Amino acid sequence: MHEAHEALETYSKKDPVKVRFKAVGSAPIMKQNFYRITASNRFQAVIQFLRRELGWKAGDPLFTYINLAFSPAPDDTVSNLFKSFATDGHLIVNYSTTAAWG
Repeated sequence: MHEAHEALETYSKKDPVKVRFKAVGSAPIMKQNFYRITASNRFQAVIQFLRRELGWKAGDPLFTYINLAFSPAPDDTVSNLFKSFATDGHLIVNYSTTAAWG
C-alpha cells in the first residue's frame, strides 16, 4: 500500500508537458507557441488556455487538433495525449477558426 502511495505522489508531481501550438488557415499566429502545461490537466484546460492567450470569448469558434489528425475529447488528459501522440518531445496542438479535419 505504501509503495502505491509513493508512486501516486511521484506521478502527481510529474514534469509539465511541452505543448506547441500551431495556427491553421486564417487563425492568428501566437507570439509564443511553446508552453509547458501540467500533464494531469484535462485537454479542456488547454482549450481554455488557448482561448485566453488568443483573447477569444467562449462563443468564438475554436477547433483544436492533435498532429493535424484528430480533435481530442475535452476530458482526455494531457499526459495520455502526450504519451500517445508526442512528436520530437512536444504535443503539437493545431488550432483553427473553422473545422479543418475530422
